[in-house]
Amino acid sequence: MKFLVLGAGRMGFAMVYDLIRSPHVEQVIVADNSLDRLKHLEKSLADTKIVPVELDVSKAEEVTELMGRCNVAIGCVGYKHNYDLLQCAMKAHCHFIDLGGNETVVKQELRLDELVKELDLTVIPDVGLAPGLVSILAVSAAESLDELYEIRMRVGGVPVDPEGPLNYSQVFAIDGLINEYFEDATILRDGKQFMVPSLTDIEKLEFPKPFGFMEAFNTSGGVSTLPRTYRDKVQHLDYKTIRYPGHCAQMDLLKQLGLMESEEVTLASGAKVAPRELLHHMLEKHLPKDEPDVVLLRVIVTGIRERKPVQLVWQCIDYGEPSAGISAMMRMTAFPASIIAQMIGRGDLKERGVLHQELVVPTKLYLAELEGRGIKLELTEQAPEVPPRMANEARSSLSSKNT
Repeated sequence: MKFLVLGAGRMGFAMVYDLIRSPHVEQVIVADNSLDRLKHLEKSLADTKIVPVELDVSKAEEVTELMGRCNVAIGCVGYKHNYDLLQCAMKAHCHFIDLGGNETVVKQELRLDELVKELDLTVIPDVGLAPGLVSILAVSAAESLDELYEIRMRVGGVPVDPEGPLNYSQVFAIDGLINEYFEDATILRDGKQFMVPSLTDIEKLEFPKPFGFMEAFNTSGGVSTLPRTYRDKVQHLDYKTIRYPGHCAQMDLLKQLGLMESEEVTLASGAKVAPRELLHHMLEKHLPKDEPDVVLLRVIVTGIRERKPVQLVWQCIDYGEPSAGISAMMRMTAFPASIIAQMIGRGDLKERGVLHQELVVPTKLYLAELEGRGIKLELTEQAPEVPPRMANEARSSLSSKNT
């Protein structure tokens, strides 16, 4: 199997690291517009399977030519490129996956489903951590229940030793971070789909020491296609990002001040600036880089099994592989995507079109592959605090009183 990894940043580095360890992978072409990043990757991983190529991913003809030499292409660049990359993959007749993170772009990709199917290609957007891994964990739990009530997904990459005013560090692209905080989040509530503002609905979550109580709040992009898949099957579905307490209020202040807006403003001096570009610059300048990080994950699925209320909880606390230069966020984002790319390349995943990963990825094989990479996901079963049927009755009663 031959793969093309577009982007040699944090996630691209981890993607190549995982791919070259497979005996079934013959070659990994990695393309990036930064020669320094390519040299760092080639020197650090030092494997003959790696073929570095200096390339601007906006140059469609060159991208298409590279894709034509591979079985599967993997987008590890900003989400704004993914639709164009998919079109290149169609021209090159190459399977394609991406790390996604933006619902508008994913909707554009999904519109090409019939054309992709006619070309006998497999395309899966949003295959990283969140969106990505959390969706498949939710499905894995849901498959064991007779009825579903709610799906709640909570994920966050945070520094092990928080410092500075935001208690945060650069664990992935700043542009993607700002977008998650700025755009509205999709949720299902009472079986209906809604858009709610990001940086709202703060809740407390407790994790084992040294973390203790953390906060979680709405952010965009994390649910991907799950609301469409489960709209008629579940009463409540949402995704929230985990951070150290106080972070949400600080970022919300920046949002309310307009610093996440993209439209240029004119300063008193006459100079023009896009607030988001300024915020991006300042965050990139002041947030710590390459600090030890940890990914905290909790996926809660509640429903009925054999007429009894059941709550299934997936939990993971991952510190990455520091000795290999792989942070927790890199590992938990890139490895799940690499697994799916290899499933496509091997023929384990045969469906064609622009697909919803939660409908096509074989969950047992996927989870086994994660375990083989040392990612420890713990599943526990417990009685829900409020049984699903009781919650439904309480909601119906409240609705009757309100009317």
